[in-house]
Amino acid sequence: MAIKVKLREKQMSGNRQSLYLDFYPAIPHPKIGTLTRREFLGLYLFDKPQNPIDKQHNKETLQLAQQIRQKRENNLNKPEIYTDFEKEQLKIKERSEKDFVAYFKGLADKRKASNHDNWISAYKYLEKFTNGFLRFAEVNEQFCDEFKEFLLTSKSAKSSKRCLSKNSAVFYFNKLKAALKQAYKDGYLYTDLNSKVDCIETEDVIKHTLTFEELKVLAKTECDNNFCKRVVLFAAQTGIPFMEMKNLTWEQVDYSALYGFRISIQRQKTQKGYHTNISEEAYKYMGERRLPSDKVFEGLNNQIRYVDFQIFLAKAGITKKMTFHDLRHTYGTIQIDMGTDIYTLMGNMGHSNVKQTMRYAKHSNKLKREAADKIKLDLK
Repeated sequence: MAIKVKLREKQMSGNRQSLYLDFYPAIPHPKIGTLTRREFLGLYLFDKPQNPIDKQHNKETLQLAQQIRQKRENNLNKPEIYTDFEKEQLKIKERSEKDFVAYFKGLADKRKASNHDNWISAYKYLEKFTNGFLRFAEVNEQFCDEFKEFLLTSKSAKSSKRCLSKNSAVFYFNKLKAALKQAYKDGYLYTDLNSKVDCIETEDVIKHTLTFEELKVLAKTECDNNFCKRVVLFAAQTGIPFMEMKNLTWEQVDYSALYGFRISIQRQKTQKGYHTNISEEAYKYMGERRLPSDKVFEGLNNQIRYVDFQIFLAKAGITKKMTFHDLRHTYGTIQIDMGTDIYTLMGNMGHSNVKQTMRYAKHSNKLKREAADKIKLDLK
């Protein structure tokens, strides 16, 4: 029995019609094998084209969709008329017309927790840059360079008064590179474009840290919220980020005579696990040990993160513009000042490469002072 293939339309957002093929009878899905009657082409038409460009788009897209429909019908009913090479070229042609922006969104939706949020943020900038649609055939080095420039000059989505920070641009562009890498694996791109495109160089973000002397002053300062004081000092003495502290449970904390107190952590930012050793003094800030599933810092919230922390700093007479995350940077710089080697610090902070840890050596005022004092001339 011959399989009928018809071109149909389905309403989608943005006053557009998504084009798909309707098979009768149903055919096996090419990837999962179950019977299906639909195959979406990743192509769309404007409902009511308002200008010549939209009208031309509809005309060319409809012609392409009809060609795909005809070739699909021939392939199903007369497979012998195609050589293997022609079949492969047909697949290449069909995939090149798929929507890269929709593909990127699909990758984002597979992510979880904070990683999902980061991908969605990157998707929004990509959607804005492409007006919501980009054929894989148009994804090339020029597009990547132009999107890179767009990120570096774009206004922040959080505030129209300031530009997107360079490190945010780095982060979002890396998501694009990850999508390019996956698209190459999935056969949508036939060159490894990711390997040809350079990353945006990161910008050093360590701006504010407490000195060891300031940290001692903070420790001696009375705080109206003793819980706030405990979590602040714990963060500064361990380098553990806010979200990891908030989600920390007692089953992640153990002790042995060999390595002392140790915490098993999964970074919210990278989803990678690592162990960090903490001091006995830092352990005391955690309070009385409870059930394994209980949170160590139950009640840790944004009120403490953004408000109480600032009040505590002010009471200690510290006027530096600090964020809670700067306590992690404080830990890194003080460790370097105290002589901790880079690779030990790298392990305790859960960095994936030593370059991240080297930032703290660059910001160590003690090391700079020691370096400055090394060259001395006897001027007697």
